[in-house]
Amino acid sequence: MKPLLEDIKAKKGHHSFVAFIVNQPRFNFFWHYHPEYELTLILKGSGRRLVGDSHENFKSGDLVLIGPGLPHTWVSDVSQKGGVAAVVVQFSVNFIERFSELTEFSAINKLLSRAVHGITFKGKKSAALFQELKLLPDKIDVEKITNLLHILNELSKLKSLSLASSFYQPLKGKENENRINKVCQYVQKHATEKLSIHKAAALIHLSPGAFCKFFKRISGKTFSDYVNDIRIANVCNQLIATDKQVAEIAYDNGFETLTYFNRVFLKKKGVHPRKYREIKLL
Repeated sequence: MKPLLEDIKAKKGHHSFVAFIVNQPRFNFFWHYHPEYELTLILKGSGRRLVGDSHENFKSGDLVLIGPGLPHTWVSDVSQKGGVAAVVVQFSVNFIERFSELTEFSAINKLLSRAVHGITFKGKKSAALFQELKLLPDKIDVEKITNLLHILNELSKLKSLSLASSFYQPLKGKENENRINKVCQYVQKHATEKLSIHKAAALIHLSPGAFCKFFKRISGKTFSDYVNDIRIANVCNQLIATDKQVAEIAYDNGFETLTYFNRVFLKKKGVHPRKYREIKLL
């Protein structure tokens, strides 16, 4: 997907970095990138998190560090009661390089080097760390800088997993950005319906053959694989949140046969749907 460039430098002004709280009705699809690092803590909300070629579910407490130039977006579930909220911290390479040569900074350097593919922090995070992140936007002067460095140091001690695959190569620039965002928003909205390459291609006035090459070149995935990513994410939410039968959930989310659904789910999640539900409800 062709990402939009977000201008954080203008938003930062004379400050060393920006830290702010997002409060809004929902997270809308906004595939974008920027030359700054970004640390995001989801305070409220759930849905799908897209980072490079990684597509995963997220919920409150989701904590992710994204490196410069890596496209990303968070997308809310269809229904989002009470709105969504997040803490977002964005800091430049130039800012953080001022400290990188210090011996005491070695653990943070390793953390930032891994962020090139995006990392999510697994396991239990301390309430103190979350509280420090929540309060960061209100800090000023030197205290704001020292608090950010302390947060990064604490993150370097946590277990983390890479998000985008090691071979992912984002394509940047403005060319085709409106077309790919139009297609992805269409899939997000109509994922439960019957989708075809012909319909998607017609949205951006391409032939089916040209569309397939276009989508694979930009997203690294085939169109059908991307659609399945979105559908399986929706299925996972319903497996946990409802008591519906697996077959009913599969059909409700656009899968026409149970055999195909089970094959796709096993490939994406490594377990069968019923086992996935059992594990998540433990």
